[in-house]
Amino acid sequence: MTVREAAEKLEKLEQKLNAYNHAMGVMYYDSATAAPAGSAAGRGETLGVLSGTYYELFAAPDVGVLLETILSNRDEIDTLTAKKAEIMKRDYDETSKIPQEEYVAFTKLCSDAENVWHRAKKENDFAAFAPYIDQIVETLIRFAGYYGPGQDPYDVWLSQNERGLTQKTLDAFFESLRGKIVPLLQRIQAEGIEIDDSFLHQEYPIEKQKAFSDYLMQVMQIDRNYCAIGETEHPFTTNFNKYDVRITTHYYTDHPEFPMYSVIHEGGHALYELHTGDELIGSCLATGTSMGVHESQSRLFENMVGRSEAFISYIFPKMQEIFWPQLQNVTAHQMYLALNKCEPSLIRTEADELTYALHIMVRYEIEKKLFKGEAKAKDLPGLWAEMMRAYLGIEVPDDTSGVLQDSHWSNAQMGYFPSYAIGSAYAAQFVAHLKRDIDMEKAISSGNLKPVEDWLCEKIWRFGRGMDPEEILLNACGEPFNPTYYTDYLEEKFSAIYGLK
Repeated sequence: MTVREAAEKLEKLEQKLNAYNHAMGVMYYDSATAAPAGSAAGRGETLGVLSGTYYELFAAPDVGVLLETILSNRDEIDTLTAKKAEIMKRDYDETSKIPQEEYVAFTKLCSDAENVWHRAKKENDFAAFAPYIDQIVETLIRFAGYYGPGQDPYDVWLSQNERGLTQKTLDAFFESLRGKIVPLLQRIQAEGIEIDDSFLHQEYPIEKQKAFSDYLMQVMQIDRNYCAIGETEHPFTTNFNKYDVRITTHYYTDHPEFPMYSVIHEGGHALYELHTGDELIGSCLATGTSMGVHESQSRLFENMVGRSEAFISYIFPKMQEIFWPQLQNVTAHQMYLALNKCEPSLIRTEADELTYALHIMVRYEIEKKLFKGEAKAKDLPGLWAEMMRAYLGIEVPDDTSGVLQDSHWSNAQMGYFPSYAIGSAYAAQFVAHLKRDIDMEKAISSGNLKPVEDWLCEKIWRFGRGMDPEEILLNACGEPFNPTYYTDYLEEKFSAIYGLK
């Protein structure tokens, strides 16, 4: 078989794999947004069949031969095809190591787990969900043994989400964050000005909030021809291809800021997916390069754009128009302060920008214990309450607002949570360099985010998985990862907001 023939066969294979991924992705989106509660069993069976066929297509020995043929003859093929084969070989080596029956069973387990999680959260019934956590952790530890024999299982899954990331790196990173955030939070509580956000705690009609979500997507220049917005318990973004991206949010009548920032956050994810290069369509490269880089884009838009005074000043007239009379006596600056109020809270997705990383630390420490065998699911409510008290100084009243609040563990997304903190730090570094090239505040204050998005597209988005995270950082910033940008950003922003000297 020639390298050209191998490349042609690989392209046809990718078309089939994409079709299966598309079908399973639509089923997942439907399950989270529209499917009736009793539909999980049938959906799980269908997903089991589809995932089994996907496995047979992708993990077949012939696929390994195709990939080896291309990679051993890189000089005879174009750079893009070679890169596709390189990344696909990485995925193939992992998937093909899992026995097919275990791969299928795990897909069904996660489908069942998510359905139970939805019900358990609603009914404050952690005991119903706990067995699924134990099964998922056991499976992930076993799979880690297939992927990286001899490696720490949790390190394997951290690297799955952010290539090369380890507990050693994260322990140092979080220790540095804690050393900066906790003293700053204490100063704010002791010396900071009082911020009034009472006007946010009125009744805001859901229909008006939906209109505001549409407006925010317009300001972010998200093309609605290719991006829809739905409602779900836990907001997320999914993409089937760059011309079909879905974001979701969850509306609260007395907290309009929560859906506001979930739309901006998920919108950042969507912009990344909508701007991968056209030449990558249909390939394994046509998505974000890592969870950390992906989260850097959502956190950048959520916080460094969306919570900036320039942005809030620009959108406030429209906000006031939609939410009248609730905001009739409020100024744009008051809104800016209210939306940046720093106050430890129970819910991660509702956390202020400063204390957010402390929520991630809780989940990180719990996941480490699960993978080391130092804790089982039954221990998690107690551990959660203990760590929330230690890190954020607050008491957890129930499991719905505690250990059940996130959907990630039901989807086996362990090793994912640290990406939120790493992503926030990446975002600060990207913004520091972005500001050297363009007048970011001018762009935001004029309501024209195109210069910002063009820079991000040129430096990050268009490459998809064609660059690893460290390559993206070097391309965008000309330097490796440096978390100091993040801690400096937090200190400068919140010291100014709270009038600290």
